[in-house]
Amino acid sequence: MQMTLRWYGSKYDTVTLKQIRQIPGVTGVISTLYGTAPGEVWEMDDILALKTEIEAAGLQLAGIESVNIHDAIKIGSPDREQYIENYITTLERLGQAGIHMVCYNFMPVFDWTRTELARMRPDGSTVLAYNQAAVDAIDPAKMFESIAGDMNGTVMPGWEPERMAHVKELFEMYKDVDDEKLFANLKYFLERIMPTCDKYNINMAIHPDDPAWSVFGLPRIIINKQNILRMMKMVDNPHNGVTFCSGSYGTNLENDLPDMIRSLKGRIHFAHVRNLKFNSPTDFEEAAHLSSDGTFDMYEIMLALYDIGFDGPIRPDHGRMIWDEVDMPGYGLYDRALGATYLNGLWEAIEKSHKQK
Repeated sequence: MQMTLRWYGSKYDTVTLKQIRQIPGVTGVISTLYGTAPGEVWEMDDILALKTEIEAAGLQLAGIESVNIHDAIKIGSPDREQYIENYITTLERLGQAGIHMVCYNFMPVFDWTRTELARMRPDGSTVLAYNQAAVDAIDPAKMFESIAGDMNGTVMPGWEPERMAHVKELFEMYKDVDDEKLFANLKYFLERIMPTCDKYNINMAIHPDDPAWSVFGLPRIIINKQNILRMMKMVDNPHNGVTFCSGSYGTNLENDLPDMIRSLKGRIHFAHVRNLKFNSPTDFEEAAHLSSDGTFDMYEIMLALYDIGFDGPIRPDHGRMIWDEVDMPGYGLYDRALGATYLNGLWEAIEKSHKQK
């Protein structure tokens, strides 16, 4: 596997490539053209400039997170054809640039949902958190307002102000879309792009819905083992794969994370590994990566990835805000650096123990 860190680009991220390069064992970054809108064709010059900047810092551009999908594709409206063509053009250019992994999601309206961006933990760190009662009590149109004050002056992926200004319109657009229609639209999209993925050896890695259940009545389909295996079978191509995010699938305590990993051998193209601490089944907060700080057994998660021969990029996911750092919530330097080192340590121990057998 290759340890990476997510990086939003020099215009948007306060964490620098120089800092990332100094984290032991981190050899690459996962990035994106953060200023582009869903449905927009990526320019080759912009792709190459991003790749060149990263390589000049001694790192590899290990993949893209994300090439966002236009709502017309998710909804299945007549204009989806143009947006799919645009997506194919972007994939072609990424392939020509030597980039072979794209993380994406198929979540309606909200990319991910948290009710707090700075919940205080007993040790004084602050973390992202979710409380279902708080979601049930809020008007969806005011969801962005409820958390915007804790973004520390950053623009968080999936919560761009330009998009959030049209929340009511987005809900209206999705009013006739249920789980089955969303599955059908995902299948149509994947069947259209797979020939390009085959030509350029691009692994598409779908990110799970977060949390792994319906929020505000919106359909959610990438939520459990049954649904993700259905997706793998409905477009049975090795380039149709998964971003295995332990912190997203893990929001539902019924999901057996190591078992899910083992059921997806050969189809996990990217991994986000993080821990959650549950206060109740519908109230959780993002813990340090260390197993004992949260609810998940991180050793068993890493062991399952090792057992299936996972060799793709992996990254620590959301970190705590620690040591007085002020940054994009979840995406500071310090705790993610600790997480990368911890995950690398687990991997080294697993690898050496297997070689001794």
